[in-house]
Amino acid sequence: MQLQTNIPEIQNTDLKYVLLDYFKKEVNLLLLDGNTSKGDAFEWVIAAGSMDEISVGEHGAFEALQAFHEKHKDWVFGSLSYDLKNGLERLNSENSDGIQAPALHFFLPKYLFYYKDNQLFIYHHKEQKEFPVERLFSTFSPSDIGFNSVLKPMVSKANYIENVNQIKEHIQRGDIYEMNYCQEFYAENTDLDPLNVFKSLNEASKAPFSCYFKLGTTHLISASPERFIKREGGRIFSQPIKGTRRRGLSKVEDEQLKKELLENQKERSENVMIVDLVRNDLSRIAEKDSVNVDELFGVYTFDQVHHMISTVSCTLREAIEMKDILRATFPMGSMTGAPKIRAMKLIEKFEETKRGLYSGAVGYITPDGDFDFNVVIRSIQYQSLNKYLSFMVGGAITMGSEAEKEYEECLVKAKALFEVLEGRYAEKVS
Repeated sequence: MQLQTNIPEIQNTDLKYVLLDYFKKEVNLLLLDGNTSKGDAFEWVIAAGSMDEISVGEHGAFEALQAFHEKHKDWVFGSLSYDLKNGLERLNSENSDGIQAPALHFFLPKYLFYYKDNQLFIYHHKEQKEFPVERLFSTFSPSDIGFNSVLKPMVSKANYIENVNQIKEHIQRGDIYEMNYCQEFYAENTDLDPLNVFKSLNEASKAPFSCYFKLGTTHLISASPERFIKREGGRIFSQPIKGTRRRGLSKVEDEQLKKELLENQKERSENVMIVDLVRNDLSRIAEKDSVNVDELFGVYTFDQVHHMISTVSCTLREAIEMKDILRATFPMGSMTGAPKIRAMKLIEKFEETKRGLYSGAVGYITPDGDFDFNVVIRSIQYQSLNKYLSFMVGGAITMGSEAEKEYEECLVKAKALFEVLEGRYAEKVS
């Protein structure tokens, strides 16, 4: 990518939305938005258009991705579907799928917009003309989100509670210790303006791993608070989330809820189980004795919720490649359970929807092979071809779980999604 030099100083708070609107007809378009989170490479980055792309199935996907990156040795952006698990283990996914996203899709962009410290850097592929900078002074005028349907749950509350109790029976028998169980809310034959929905959700949540991804007729609108995995040279970092509380109505209530989250033994137990799983995954690629828990039970506040987040890191062994890292760690422990393989088998049994991009990952790979990927949660998926809208939400089920409270936690996590879609919701009666 070549750096464009004629970039004016510009104060435009809607700049990222202006750029998304300008490129909205491109087949490949991705915004990764840190929402001013500190300590990361950029505040936000937009990859627009495609000079080359790769879209592959579940088997051999990570090897194909590595070959694609080695071919270009440039910035590439894209997504990893949860169902890549089927190419890693003897697993399958036969549940319903209204979105039909590819298992893995990455692209080499025509243009790259990189924003940090109030400065915009524009890169373009050598075969592309420079970006017309006068477009940076445009305005973005959001319109109605276009949603004209009623959200329905794929599983009734009664069936959700029954499934949680059955999962606990598996835990009691020793099949698993913890399982991430998710449910889908959906709408059929609905119109949607994905960009306007993303702006509304992003402004409401301001999550540090938010993204907007347009891949042809497939749209991902995400307010993710969670990092899956990051590589910086020879170091790997993972930050699983386990433990959630709603925001309080006052500062005093907020502090009470944070204290309750930190001291809750069930939440701490869930978090430790997943931290141990991540440590085990990283040990497969790490130098001896280099796996470290940098932070345990960190409580972080977001616009919609409080979360308990831990950070695990390691130093890579020599000759470990990107494909080895992804094969060892994907799917992420926070969205599967422990033991991971047995938990994933039970996920397919109890869930009714193919996860696809949900609980997969979206991110980037740098020319040097560093990378950063989020966990796709708190996300709306929309397929404009069949006008199907979907979002999933879930939580960790352990022996200490109370089914009613787990259901309520799902609704807390989905609060911003319901509100952005104007709160339309209908309880499934069956």
